Amino acid sequence: MSKISDVVKRARAAYNTGLTRPLQFRIQQLEALRRMIQERRSDITEALAADLHKNEWTAYYEEVIYVLEEIEYTIKKLPEWAKDEPVEKTPETQQDESYIHSEPLGVVLIIGTWNYPFNLTIQPMVGAIAAGNAVVLKPSELSENMANLLATILPQYLDKDLYPVINGGVPETTEVLKERFDHIFYTGSTGVGKIVMMAAAKHLTPVTLELGGKSPCYVDKDCNLDVACRRIAWGKFMNSGQTCVAPDYILCDASIQHQIVEKLKKSLKEFYGEDAKKSRDYGRIINARHFQRVMGLIEGQKVAHGGTGDMASRYIAPTILTDVDPQSQVMQEEIFGPVMPIVCVRSLEEAIQFINQREKPLALYVFSNNNNVIKKMISETSSGGVTANDVIVHITVHSLPFGGVGNSGMGAYHGKKSFETFSHSRSCLVRSLLNDDAHKARYPPSPAKVRGGEWCCQGKQAVPDKGKGLDLTVPTCPSL
Repeated sequence: MSKISDVVKRARAAYNTGLTRPLQFRIQQLEALRRMIQERRSDITEALAADLHKNEWTAYYEEVIYVLEEIEYTIKKLPEWAKDEPVEKTPETQQDESYIHSEPLGVVLIIGTWNYPFNLTIQPMVGAIAAGNAVVLKPSELSENMANLLATILPQYLDKDLYPVINGGVPETTEVLKERFDHIFYTGSTGVGKIVMMAAAKHLTPVTLELGGKSPCYVDKDCNLDVACRRIAWGKFMNSGQTCVAPDYILCDASIQHQIVEKLKKSLKEFYGEDAKKSRDYGRIINARHFQRVMGLIEGQKVAHGGTGDMASRYIAPTILTDVDPQSQVMQEEIFGPVMPIVCVRSLEEAIQFINQREKPLALYVFSNNNNVIKKMISETSSGGVTANDVIVHITVHSLPFGGVGNSGMGAYHGKKSFETFSHSRSCLVRSLLNDDAHKARYPPSPAKVRGGEWCCQGKQAVPDKGKGLDLTVPTCPSL
């Protein structure tokens, strides 16, 4: 038996002891996770700096703070979420107890990703622990410093058997996907998402897939372009464009394209200075392969700003492309880099049509002073989530589920939705053994005939069967 198989087997055995069932144990583990983050914050920020050139402030405010907030919120709300939920009764179950009981799924696998390697690995784990599961964690090997750190420090704070970390690359991921889990949670590309889903199908394992896609950003002529472009520039170029909900491209009328370019350039200068390469706030591409892929998307395009890169440091300048052909390569795949194409459309209707002709994105953004424009964009398109007059911030709200639709994923998490994702909603009906006469109509023998038009005691009318000349009905009460 392989080492990975042993790890999963130990997690299953630990889960089967029932240790994770009491709420107090789950809360203790969440408190230990919070303590780990507080005590090892410098190690976490150093790993993020080594993998993605994030400084201490960026690491904290882009990744760490959201996990801490999720832990605090979950600890506070968990007793309420875990309570049995009474449901509406039918006329036949008035004397019974009917409720939904949330129970853990069992042993779940969480496969993290590299662009926010702390947040997008640990935040789903919060929900899985809260729901009472054992969790096998597989960080992304591309952010190797964070992967190594998690493998080192998590066992120092959490139960080693219930929450193991499996490190490694494609062979290890392939091997772990052969194991049987009760749920698989994956964040990453659509291509790998399909592989994960195929592996899960062999065991009929449910999946949550947090993928991506080309998130559009429609900028109406009727809006404050200075504010809009500052917000768009922030969301697009943070983490060097390597954000799953970053605005992927801009749709706008040709008459405001030049203004948008100039205002984006102004914001970029405010954020990163004359040379973003020298800025402590500007990130780097994760590896050489992704560097070459993103640089390839710029080739042959009309570059209004940036367009340069340095392979040795994996730096790509903030880049703006204008008059982009919708058929060009940069519009065929998620960019996941600091390149902003601008595509001109002649109307809101054309923008909506443009969006609907493509795969459903993880996020959609619309900037307008006109609320009717915003409502029309929301009602006539589909995406995982929407933010109007800003970008990205909808994913920071605990009460808004975060997830994709169609090609951008399935399932959701954050806040209570995380608890629900990693729980089974078990339908429960508890009935007394007394008063069985109330149910005797369901027992054989059944009446062969009921006179047409006759009413039963529950107000249900017998329906004549004209074809056979008999008035037949299913007996529904003792009077039948």
